[in-house]
Parts: sequence; C-alpha cells; structure tokens
Amino acid sequence: MKAEMDKIVSLSLGENTAELQKYLSSLTNDQLISVITNSALKGKKVGTTIKGIFKGSPPNSTEGSNRRLLVYEHCIPLCESGELQTEVAADIIGLLMLETHTLSGSSLAQLASLFVDAIKVGKMGSGKSLELFPTVLTALAACEALAYVILSKIKCIKYINIITSGNICKVWDPQCVIHLTTMFRDVPLSSDELQFLVEKVLRMFTKLDLQEIPPLVYQLLLLSAKGCKKQVLDGIINYFKEQDVQQEEESLDLEVQSIPQDQLRHVEGTAILHIVFAVRLDHELGREFLKSFKVIHRITSYVDLCPFSVALLLSVARIQRYEEQVFDLLKGAIIKSFKDEQLQQGSKFLQDLLTGHCSVAQMILDTVKNSVFGWDHVTQGLVQLGFFLLDTFGPKPGPFGKSTEGSATVARTPTQQACKLGGQVLLQSFKMHEPIRGEILEQVLNRLVTKTASPVNHYLDLFSDIVVSAPMILLESSSKVTETFDHMSYLPLATVQGLLKAVQPLLKISMSLKDALILVLRKAMFSSQLDGRKSAVTGFLLLLKNFKVLGSLASSQCSQAISSSQIQVDVHSRYNSAANEAFCLEILSSLRRCLGQQADVRLMLYEGFYDVLRRNSQLASSIMQTLFSQLRRYYEPEQDLLPPVKLEPCITAHGDQIYLQEPLVLCLHCSTFAAVLIYEEEEEGYQSDLQAILESMTRRMIKSELEDFELDKSAEFSLGSSVGVKNNIYAVLVMGVYEVLMEYNFVKANYSKSCFEELIELFSRYHKLSEILKEKSGKGRVPSHKTPRSLLSMGFTSTLVTVLFSVLMWRYTNIPSVVEEAGKKEKRSSLSQLCLEGLLRIFTTCQQRYPDKMAQLLSAMESAEGDAEQDNGTEINYFYIRQFQRALFTQLTGAEEDFNSKEAQLLVSILSVLSRQLKPSSQQFVQMITWTVKICKETSFEDAAFSKGLLSLLFNLHVLYKSPVSLLLELCQDIHSQLGDIDQVHKNNCYQVDDISYYWQFILI
Repeated sequence: MKAEMDKIVSLSLGENTAELQKYLSSLTNDQLISVITNSALKGKKVGTTIKGIFKGSPPNSTEGSNRRLLVYEHCIPLCESGELQTEVAADIIGLLMLETHTLSGSSLAQLASLFVDAIKVGKMGSGKSLELFPTVLTALAACEALAYVILSKIKCIKYINIITSGNICKVWDPQCVIHLTTMFRDVPLSSDELQFLVEKVLRMFTKLDLQEIPPLVYQLLLLSAKGCKKQVLDGIINYFKEQDVQQEEESLDLEVQSIPQDQLRHVEGTAILHIVFAVRLDHELGREFLKSFKVIHRITSYVDLCPFSVALLLSVARIQRYEEQVFDLLKGAIIKSFKDEQLQQGSKFLQDLLTGHCSVAQMILDTVKNSVFGWDHVTQGLVQLGFFLLDTFGPKPGPFGKSTEGSATVARTPTQQACKLGGQVLLQSFKMHEPIRGEILEQVLNRLVTKTASPVNHYLDLFSDIVVSAPMILLESSSKVTETFDHMSYLPLATVQGLLKAVQPLLKISMSLKDALILVLRKAMFSSQLDGRKSAVTGFLLLLKNFKVLGSLASSQCSQAISSSQIQVDVHSRYNSAANEAFCLEILSSLRRCLGQQADVRLMLYEGFYDVLRRNSQLASSIMQTLFSQLRRYYEPEQDLLPPVKLEPCITAHGDQIYLQEPLVLCLHCSTFAAVLIYEEEEEGYQSDLQAILESMTRRMIKSELEDFELDKSAEFSLGSSVGVKNNIYAVLVMGVYEVLMEYNFVKANYSKSCFEELIELFSRYHKLSEILKEKSGKGRVPSHKTPRSLLSMGFTSTLVTVLFSVLMWRYTNIPSVVEEAGKKEKRSSLSQLCLEGLLRIFTTCQQRYPDKMAQLLSAMESAEGDAEQDNGTEINYFYIRQFQRALFTQLTGAEEDFNSKEAQLLVSILSVLSRQLKPSSQQFVQMITWTVKICKETSFEDAAFSKGLLSLLFNLHVLYKSPVSLLLELCQDIHSQLGDIDQVHKNNCYQVDDISYYWQFILI
C-alpha cells in the first residue's frame, strides 16, 4: 500500500488534477481504506494523503461525493479505535472539519446518523471524533440546496433530540459523557433541549469515577454560557452535598468506605477552582449563583447549604465585586441559624414541627476542617470570615468605652454565638494552615493596639486560645508579640491585663520574649502617664503569680475564693524553682518603688499582692517585708492610745476636694493574709512583729468607739461636702479594718471561745457603723453612701456560715424556731428566707456563668452532707428538686397564717433554675411537670406574685415538653368562667384558684 500512498501524494502535489482523479477512480474502496489506515497507523503522510483524496474527489460529482463520504465513514471509527497516536487523530479530525461544508446534504445526514448510532452503542469511548459532530450538524442545518432545506433542519433537530432525550439515558456510555458535553458547546440548542441535556449530564455524575468529575464540571460551566446557569450550579452543589452525606454515614462504619476522604476533598477543591474561574469570566453566572442563595436566605432555613457550598461562597468572596454580598449573605445565614436553633431548643412544638435543624455554624467549622486538603483558595476566605464575625458581632462599646455586655464565658445570644464562631474559625485555621498564621496573628495584635475605644475581650480570648493550643508555633512569630509590647504604655489597662495574661505560657519557654517584656515594664514603671505605670505593675504582678517558687501552696489551699485571673495552662510541668525565686525577688525589688506613687498604683499593687500570695505562697515572707514598713507608718505604736490606726494621713486634699491617699485597708488585708500563710512557721523578725501589731489592733479596735473616729450618728456623710466625703472615706477604712481583723482572728482562733468573743465584738462595731451609713444614705438629695466592697474571702464566709448554722443552706427547715422567732421580733427577714435567697443566688450565678458545672456544684453539696449515693448528675439534681417540692408543698398545705409568700416565691424560682438542668425527654422532667400541673390544679391560693411565678414555671416546663395549646385552652376556659360574658355558661374550673388576680397574672404572661 506504500506505492499507492506515494502515488496519491505525488499526484496531489502536482498541477494535473485530472490525472489524480483518474488514479483514484482506479482504486477500489477497500484499497482506498487500506491506504488511509496504513498511513494513519504509521503516522506518516496521513494528512497529505487525505488532502490528496479530497483534491481528487470533486464534491459536485457523484463519484467524488461518495468517495469523500467514504473517507469520513472510515476515519471517524478509526480515530475512536484508540490505535492512533493522539496527534495523528487530532490532525485527521482537523482535516475532516475543514472539508465538512463541501459534503452534500445526504452525506451530512448519513454522517449524523453514524454519530448517533455510535453514541447509542457506546462506541465513542475516546471522544476524539465528537469534535466533528457539531460541525456536521451546523453544516446540515445550513444546507443551501432547496430540496434539503426543510428536510435537513428537521433531521438536525431530530438528531439532537435523540441524543439529549431523557428516555435513552441508559445508552450513554460514561466514558463519553465529557466528550459529548464538550461537543454540545458548539451545537445550536433550544432552551428545552439545553435543559434536557443538562439534566442528563447531571444524572451521569453518579456513574462516573470521582476523578472524571472536575473536567465534566468544567465543561458544564462552559456549556452554561448557553443558559441553565442555576440548574448547572445547583446540580454540582447537590452532587457534592450528597457525597458529603454519604461520606459522613460511611465514617460510622469503618469497614465500608467507597471513596477515600482525601480523594473526595481534592476533587471538591478542584471543582471549586473551576467554578470560581468561570464566575470571574461570566458575571452573569456569579449573579445567578448568589441569587440562588439569597432566595434560600428569604424562604428556607438554609437546608440547601452545605460545607461545599460554604467553601464555594468563601472562594467567590475573593472576587472583589462579590465580597460584600457574600459576607452579608453568610452573616444573615449565621444569625438566622442561631436564632432558629435557640427558638427550637426552647419549644417542643417547634422541635416536632421542624425536624433536623440545619446548623450553618457546623457547616462552616466542617469547611475549616475540610480545607486542610489543599484548599488554599478557601483559607483566605475563612480568615476574612472569622474577622468579619468578630468585628461585626463583638461586644459594643458603652459609656466610657466599657463593654455593654457581661462576661462572655458562655455565649448565650445569637450575636455572642456568632462572635464565638468567628474565633473558632480563626483558631482552627491558625492550627491547620501555616501560610496564614502570620496574617491571623498580625490582625489580632493590630486590633488590640488600634481598638482602644472599643472592647477587645473577644480578640484577647482568641489570642489566649492560640497561645494555649499552639505555643511553639506562635514562637515562630514572637517578633510580632514583642512589637505589641512596645505599645503597652498607650493601651487601656484592661487590654494590657488581658494581653499579659495571654502571653504567660510563652514567657516560660522563651527567654528572649521574657527579657523583652521585662525591659518594657521597667521603662513603663518610670512613665509620666499614670496608665503606663499601672500597666507596669500589672505586668510584674502577673509574672510573680505565674513563675512559681518551689513549695508554693495551691490556690485552693490558700483560699477558697475563685480567681478569674489564674492562668489555667502550664506549658512546662518541670521548672527551675531556684531561678524562679531569684526572678521573683528581682521583680519585688522593682515593685517597692510603687509604694511612693499615687494611690491608684498602690491600690493595684496591694490587690495584686493578694492574688500573688494565693498562687505563689512561698513569696509570703518577702511580700510581708515589702508591706510591713508601709503598714507601720499608719499604725499607732502607743498601746494606750485609741484608735490604733492613723486615718488622717490616709487622705489628702486638693482645694475643696478630698481624696484617698493611702488604701490602708488593702495593705493591711494583704499583710494579714501573708501572716496567715506563715503563721505556723517559726515566729521571728517581721512575722512576730506583724502578729503583735494585729493582736494589738484587735484589742484596741474593740475598745475604740465610733466617736474615736469622729463617726458617730452626729457625723455628716453627705457627698456634697468635703466633710461628708472625708467621713465616708474614714467609714470605709474603719469597716475594712474590722473585716480584716475578723477574718484574721477567725483563722488563728482554732475555734477557741475567747477569740470568738473578740470576733463577735468586732462584728458588733462593724454592724453599728454599717447601720449608721445606711440610715444616713436615705437622707438628702445627693447620694451619700455607696456600699464598699467586702474584703471577707469566700473561704471565710462559707466556713463561718457552716459553723454558725451547722446545716446546709438549702436545708432551711432545720433552723431552730427560737432563731426564727427572734428574727420576727426584730422585723427583719427570717433566717430561712435569707438561706433561700443565698441559695437562689448561688444556683443562678452558677447557671449563668458556669452552666457546665451545675452538676458539680450539686455533687459538692451532696458530698458535704456526707450522702454520696447518687453518682448520676441528673439523679442528684432531681434529688434536690424533690426536697424543694416538699418544702413548697408544706407551705401550701399549712395554715393560712403560716404561708410565707416570699419564701414560696423563692422556692418556685429555685425549682425553675434546677428544672433547666433536666432533659425534656427524661423521666424526671415528666415527673416535674406532672407535679407542677397537679399543684396548679389542686391547690387553692390567692397570692398574685406567687401565682405569676408558678404560672411562669408551668409554661416554661410545658413548652419544652409538648405544644402548650391544650394547657392554654384549659386556662382560657377558666378565665372565661371567672370573668364571664353576656351568654355565660358556667363550668367547673380545672385550676382551683380563688383570687381573680391569678387570671390577670395569666393574661399578663
């Protein structure tokens, strides 16, 4: 066949076309096919050979037209056979495309039929020849011969319909889906045909290998230029959403995993890149993409969102024109999701009505987790989203720049939850992605430095979490932290405190960072700005607390009071105690210069020393030596003189204004605490001198009368005059001295009678002064009294209460009647009511600030009582609920004159708090609501305030258990029966309530 090929090539290169036509006519179809096949397989002169055949086959003759059709019919399957080199097949298809317009209408129709039949039987595996099919259809539709105009157009439409018809989906070979999709980009399609085609391709997704999905996604996106953009995008997103769901289900069964997770994530990442690239080129596609999510935002609860679509949105947000729209959309989705979740958790009716809540927050966190598989195009969007949430939903500045929100320990409102989510996104991104760590850290620190007029607690929390979770990683960017130290003198004190607390773990593992901080603090100690010196004191005190000296007692051993400033994470379990001690003594020498500075600085120093002693008890002797000389300046050494403290040097005057010059009470408080810590050691030097001073002060303060301090009933306490301000300061100082001496004598008394008698005498004088202040505060237009902060520690208070009552606070029914009667005679709150008020505050505080520790609190109460039979938190909680139920039932079933409305209301409030710890699906909750309904139905009472509390409890329980419709119906019938109307029909009341105010309370609720 080489001779025939050479002959055709040589003749085609000449000018004698007639001789070429004559030679081709002499060859049979089989010979011609063999020539083309051999040249194609060898890859030599195949293009020249085919060009020669076309040159010698004039399209206007029957023989030439048939020969041309023969070439097409043979070359198409030859290119699909897979036996040819890729370049050879591409050259052949290119030549055929150039000559397609010369074919007759009947030839084009036969070629179209050839393609359709091949697609039906799955012979288009490689798809190389499919590039020719659009050209054939276009030529067929544009056929100019009058006899073929109508017929050709009908046939063209027929072929398209055959291929795109949904009824023959099964005949599409998965191997040719990508090629067919590519082909249809160049085929003219009606809107219905395009829709059929897109649906057909999307259905084929599940039949393809995972690695074939990205190129098909790319071709679909190009095809969407014709239309059906929303359908294409929705189909792609839904496919990956289903894959994620399947992956999650399979993760529960380790033996079954059809697709490796890393492979799926890489495919998703590639698909996201294709979509973002298409959106950059086709803004209409981007608008359609965002429009679909905006519709979801208005109508549904984001059930169509998924981690893939969230990642896609964050990637699209990198395009500047879409950034604001995407983040506004995500902001609305997050807030709406949190609000829906909050409403659903608080209503059984909504839980049954809306099953399977869609958590947008969890989707975003899943996106962060998935981004570890090379989603670099998503990580920048995650960083932007995290800071967007922190900036948008963080605490807002109130008066004087203070936060208008309380403690953010527990995120309760949707706004707080959204802010917390932003921090979680940034923290997880920081740990997972090295390239963005520097940017996250820099942005966090920049906000700490620049947002001086706004609360930055949420940024401090994030920075602290980063330090705790990844300290060694953070050290790689320690230079950024050092730069922030240089700005400390200009930052608000609260920001400085939070920043220094956060970096404490780093200081234990980085000498350079510690040295840099020490240098900054020493400079700040000599700052001309008061806040700068305060910052220095804060920093030094934090160092003293956290560089522990060997032998230090745990803070729980020093005092039972809880310190929120403690750093909970120790990076090193082993440390150099000797080096720490030398370091701490060096800091103490720097802090001694503070004793000569303003009262605000000394106030901070004394308060800080107290916290240091609780954390680093081995420094007690050194701190006591530091404070002893200061204390002696205000102590009267003459034993016969009263009072034992000099109050006049503690104040100063500037014109008509009186100010506190020396916070003597705090100095005494800290010195006393240090003395208590070293009380059992050998008494010599400063220790014995201080203890002698404290004993002398105790004896002489008992002997001193209020007149000795010029604080009797005749004294003026109005804050509108300088004398009144001075007397108020004196009163606060004297009350503080009483408190410090009470606690000191209680600790060293070891339950001796004589010491307790002294303690009672101190309290008697303390109470007398307190009553005078209360009496004076109610007179005059100008406020004359502000309750000073108590210096009594929580450990002392709780121990004293236990000693005095010898029972748990909640078991108030055990209080002796003699004590209760004495309270009634003095017209003050009964002891049982005080116990209930204290317990309600404890329970409420624990639930608001530490909801996860409520069970631990109840368990501790159970252990203190010596009855630890219930190990389950729910059982312990319900045990206490039953105790209070019995107490309330006793109140309701007793004599009318014995009913105490305030105690009953307190009991209902306590039951309300404890019931929140029960799960609505638990048997204990059912028993609780059954008991409450029974009380409401069977008990007759007339107290309006108590009725309101009990009704609130009933509704709060009922809404968590089931729909409150039936309950409302019964109560409304009772109201109707009581209030009546023109056509009154009397019925028996379901709820036995005699007072009409009960119903007004119900209407108000």
